[in-house]
Amino acid sequence: MCGIAGIFHLSTPKPVDPARVERMCDAIAHRGPDGQGVWTAPGVGLGHRRLSIIDLAGSPQPMASTDGRAMLVFNGEIYNYRELREELRATGAVFHTDGDSEVILAAWQRWGIDCLPRLHGMFAFAIYDLEQRTLFLARDRLGVKPLFLAPLADGSLIFGSELKALTAHPLLRREADPLAVEDYLTWGYVPDTRSILKGVEKLPAGHYLLLRHDASMPRPVQWWDVSFAERRRGSAADLEAELVLLLRQAVTSRMVSDVPLGAFLSGGVDSSSVVALMAEASTNPVKTCSIGFDVAELDETGYARQIAERFHTDHRSRTVSQDDFTAIDTLAAMFDEPFADASALPTWRVCQLARENVTVALSGDGADEALAGYRRHVFQRNEDGLRGLLPSSLRRPVFGALGAAYPKADWAPRMFRAKSTFLSLAASSEEGYARALSVTPPEVRDRIYSPDFQRLRGDYRAEQPLVALMQQAPARSGLDRAQYADLKFWLPGDILTKVDRASMAVGLEAREPLLDHRLIEFAASMPERLRTQRGQGKWLMKKAMRRYLPDDILYRPKQGFVTPISQWFRGPLAEAARAIGESAGLARMGWFDREQLSLLASAHIAGRADNSRLLWQLLMLERSLERLGAAA
Repeated sequence: MCGIAGIFHLSTPKPVDPARVERMCDAIAHRGPDGQGVWTAPGVGLGHRRLSIIDLAGSPQPMASTDGRAMLVFNGEIYNYRELREELRATGAVFHTDGDSEVILAAWQRWGIDCLPRLHGMFAFAIYDLEQRTLFLARDRLGVKPLFLAPLADGSLIFGSELKALTAHPLLRREADPLAVEDYLTWGYVPDTRSILKGVEKLPAGHYLLLRHDASMPRPVQWWDVSFAERRRGSAADLEAELVLLLRQAVTSRMVSDVPLGAFLSGGVDSSSVVALMAEASTNPVKTCSIGFDVAELDETGYARQIAERFHTDHRSRTVSQDDFTAIDTLAAMFDEPFADASALPTWRVCQLARENVTVALSGDGADEALAGYRRHVFQRNEDGLRGLLPSSLRRPVFGALGAAYPKADWAPRMFRAKSTFLSLAASSEEGYARALSVTPPEVRDRIYSPDFQRLRGDYRAEQPLVALMQQAPARSGLDRAQYADLKFWLPGDILTKVDRASMAVGLEAREPLLDHRLIEFAASMPERLRTQRGQGKWLMKKAMRRYLPDDILYRPKQGFVTPISQWFRGPLAEAARAIGESAGLARMGWFDREQLSLLASAHIAGRADNSRLLWQLLMLERSLERLGAAA
């Protein structure tokens, strides 16, 4: 795992200053504390920071191909590199290292762009072909590894693993994009369709760019997609056996490492499944770690301990307390863009804990998206059933009126919080799912925006790209389209961003076996009845894992990696909540109604509403824009 950065001149191949590339790499030194390198040629410069995982001493980067005709910088891991190396050797390729980097170079020279489907793993890389005078940028199927891009006024394109690599370049403008603020307030993160800074883009997951000197900037090309349009045939027993085989392959392929390896263990279905399969494949105790909270109802360390004892792991745990709120500036620096998934804090803490003993940790991320494990998936399937019974001409006015009239009862038990359900049923399937996925609904955003921001936003609404993505999805049903949106929009924007930045901040490589693309493709073809059944998500996976895990782990209510920010903002952090309404930074932007922000904070502190997530969003937005030095 590493960090990469570079400069490429699209117009005249001007000389590239190596010191400029080096400064970009220095900004992401945390991603690669074990080595560094810069290479330049007319019109191009490539930089690399290395975290040594495979072939510890033998694969420095930037790396030249055997014939010297191509140069590579690479962030990630290719899990089938040994098989590919043997296949390439059979065609005459010669290798001088034992790592995966040289395999990527040989694969590019043998197959060109068609090398991408052969690579199994997580990656973002750049290859400069000196013979063809092209720069090839590529990102893995699901976007586990990031890649930021920005064209500059001097005719160059800069790229890097994190936004801070780009902001280290003096020609990058730091102007905040108001549409990205609309996106952020809606989702709690800035999705891959946009960046918080105008002019900066993210190479989408499963896409590549092939750039040439003396040519205009091309559009990214999609090289992989997942289809929910087909249904796998076979009995439930046969599909269960295939699922277990794919899970085993995914886990064991990610256990290859020349440095100490372990796993995150929350005590939930997914991380427990990964640990169970690691224990099955390992002759030594698996090193596991977990994070708990000082709020008892949110603490899951007891379940993690149960799994650790069951599989005799070498287990360690630590508690996150309200004092960890003081780390907000560290989080803002870690993510660059505003990022309000509050589970980033415990994710960072568990990465710190893991890094004390290991350099690689396997996580359980991805199964909920692939196998319909979220509660919203069950709701989506049920709501689509109701939508099918009533025409929209009746549904919209009836449920719309009920949704408008029903109170927003944050204080009530979940079964009585019907407002969002009514509003969802009044909308189309795609619009309803966008509401389920959003953090801040449109009516709340409209209330807190200033008139100036309303004018800047115009007709754009953050839900539009998600709705369009779902409408165009290769899918059969509303559940299919919801999962497709999760894999293409939510996963790279939120979950994978969180894990990448939190792990890389401490020099830890996180691997996601449940995002193996073969497992994802299989899951997308599963009949709906094997995904959700009797109000349970991830139905087939839970059934398959009963041979390893007890029912009180498999079928307990899903908790998630929740941070107790609601309690914090009503207790010792109440003053921080009040200060949000008076924030000089937000006021300076002129994009928010300060009176409305103060009312939100007061209502939360008094217990009349739970506005903790929105308060956290606003706080992270202020700190992030402040650190970026972004102007409105």
